Amino acid sequence: MTSFPTERIHNVVLVGHAGVGKTTLAEALLARAGAVPRQGKVDDGTSQLDTDPESVKSRISMSMAIAPFEWTATDGNTYKVNLIDTPGAIDFAGEVDAALAVADLAVFVISAVEGIEPQTELLWRTAAAMKLPRMFFVSKEDKDRADFHAVLQQLRDTFGQGIAPLELPLGEAGTLHGVVDVLTESALDYDATGGRHSEPIPADVANEEHELHDALVEEIVSGDDDQLERYLSGDTPSVAELERTLAHEVLDCLEFPVLLGSAATGVGIDRLADLLCELSPSAADRSTTVLAGDSEVDVAADPKGAPLLFVFKTIVDPYIGQLSVFKVLSGTVRADDKLVNSSNGTEERLHGLFSLRGKEQTPVTEVVAGDIAAVAKLANTHTFDTLAAKGSPVKVAPPLRRSPQYGVAIVPRTQADDDKLGNALARMQAEDPSLYVDRVEETRQTVLRGLGDTHIAVTIDRIARKFGVNVDTAPLRVAYRETVAGKASAEGKLKKQSGGHGQFAVVNLRVDAQPRGEGFKFVDAIVGGTIPRNYIPAVQNGIEETMAKGGVHGFPVVDVVVECYDGKYHSVDSSDMAFKTAASTGFKEAMEAAGVVVLEPVSLLTVTVPSVFQGDVMSDVNTRRGRVQGSTTNEHGEQVIEALVPTAELTRYAIELRSMTGGRGQFDSQHHHYDALPPHLVEKAKQTLPKQH
Repeated sequence: MTSFPTERIHNVVLVGHAGVGKTTLAEALLARAGAVPRQGKVDDGTSQLDTDPESVKSRISMSMAIAPFEWTATDGNTYKVNLIDTPGAIDFAGEVDAALAVADLAVFVISAVEGIEPQTELLWRTAAAMKLPRMFFVSKEDKDRADFHAVLQQLRDTFGQGIAPLELPLGEAGTLHGVVDVLTESALDYDATGGRHSEPIPADVANEEHELHDALVEEIVSGDDDQLERYLSGDTPSVAELERTLAHEVLDCLEFPVLLGSAATGVGIDRLADLLCELSPSAADRSTTVLAGDSEVDVAADPKGAPLLFVFKTIVDPYIGQLSVFKVLSGTVRADDKLVNSSNGTEERLHGLFSLRGKEQTPVTEVVAGDIAAVAKLANTHTFDTLAAKGSPVKVAPPLRRSPQYGVAIVPRTQADDDKLGNALARMQAEDPSLYVDRVEETRQTVLRGLGDTHIAVTIDRIARKFGVNVDTAPLRVAYRETVAGKASAEGKLKKQSGGHGQFAVVNLRVDAQPRGEGFKFVDAIVGGTIPRNYIPAVQNGIEETMAKGGVHGFPVVDVVVECYDGKYHSVDSSDMAFKTAASTGFKEAMEAAGVVVLEPVSLLTVTVPSVFQGDVMSDVNTRRGRVQGSTTNEHGEQVIEALVPTAELTRYAIELRSMTGGRGQFDSQHHHYDALPPHLVEKAKQTLPKQH
């Protein structure tokens, strides 16, 4: 690719619900621009962008893909469009968050058949919160049951003011053959190769088009005082003037153009490319807010400024190593430049720079502000790190990390897999920051958490493919605990004589319950030296070790107070080990005498759903032994339900909530407290204990 100035670089992300045709649209744009010899297809595995084996097999995007192309627009200028294709499945939303962080425009792809779907609404809120300019493309206009007008009304009803339709379809579904340009009031007819020619607007759409044109002009000029005054005095601005005003309103997030077409037939694809160049903000139009110490500073995309890079994706390859994909926020970077990682202070050398298109890597000598590229083998730089000039330790705030929704325990199949697992998981986390890995000592499990069951399954496949590490999965164990139900006393004894020094200790203990969450309390009530002071720590250690190993049912013991009030010792045969053993025996007997209560963790569950699902969610919470604490209405009119639910009942909640709400429900859960497990569930809980017990 040739080098482009910052004002001619446009970073555009395609977002939308799964299955709306984002990747197919990206492939059509690449082919129409001549960036690839032929248009790839997702269904037959020839996509230029969905290239990893997991995506090819499932026929859905699982990672973002960079797809730059050059385009000469109707204004005569040639632009570079860095198109970023993103997954639509919620399980891979972390990829979308990263892409939104570096885009200057989000194109929301909406199916003309299905209309607005849940993930689109959620992504719209995210983009709006980021104040990211937005545009719509209504796809699949050639498919049966396509209905542009129904989708347009949905857009207005769902997203409110600023919806600006720039096109109408000529025909629809099987008869789609062109579009009407509402701004210029001209019709564009397409042939089988995607080429187009102008023709008069057909009579059956002329009246609708004229009404839409007048409304669009009024919408545009209302955002510009000078144009509005001219318009009200009878002087309608030219199309070029209206387009310039509309471009400013798109930048300011006041107007959201609506385009349409078919990636399969080519209708409207070149129009989309034109308007991506002419109406969307360039990289030079938007600054980036960075953190300089405790202050926020806006950094302009100036090629002559101090170099500043933001790494928004890491690709881990077992053969070429780590590839860091970045956007240049300021300055111009060249191969072999040295920059400092603002997160850890290490210096990194940019050994080689590449332009990416899917898996294709093209070496480049320099990258200017606003452009996107990649660099190989950065030793200490990870996703969402910032690289800056020495002495300028500014940082870009990373996207908010999403809470893990689903988790499984992973068990290496062989010792060789176990030896390599830690490194493989670390490298996968470097590639995908939405993954979480925990070693839970209480349940003796390594837990892999992500955004859904598909996310986890794909990660496990990638670990095997990339690093040769095979793991099996197991259900998550719940961290049950136990405590005493009341008061009791017991005597622990150790008397052993086998020649030479023997072992002798007697410990008298009282146990009682502590309030929930108070933990362990040891009371030394020895008087008169019945147990010498130097053995008291051994008594306490014996009790604490026994509590950790498990009580009557095998679960760790918590919330007890133990009083050591009497005992006996022998001047020769007593020892620390003897008193530790006697204390352990006495504590176990005292627990059994006092009675035992098994405790289960309870989570605070917060569910956000449209009002229509409120009753279903509350009813479902009750079936999970949960207690609804209340509900409120958020700014989007959705119900926010809070409930206390046993953690054991939430292990598959991410999957079940999506099924219950058609993908419109969201939730978060946090540990809240421990509560008594109903007695009839104790035996079931004991089945989850590690085999060591």
